[in-house]
Amino acid sequence: MRFCRTFLMLMALAVAAPVIHASAMQPPSQSEFVPVSDIPPGEQIPAMNIVGAAYGFVWVAVLGYVWSIARRLQTVEAELADLESRAK
Repeated sequence: MRFCRTFLMLMALAVAAPVIHASAMQPPSQSEFVPVSDIPPGEQIPAMNIVGAAYGFVWVAVLGYVWSIARRLQTVEAELADLESRAK
């Protein structure tokens, strides 16, 4: 269980690192809002990569949870079958 928590934490940090890095490099805020009509390519956030990583992370987490539940259910069913055989 500790390995799973550590793995999930590392995955969350890996996904959040580009976002944190991009937000740290922003210039100081101005007193007025100035709309930007054209964003230079070097300052664009790769949204497709971040969304893909998020979806991948969620699917891995869901599949890991379902696998964990199935494994525990098999253990409980085996113990129940053992108890039923002892009761007869």
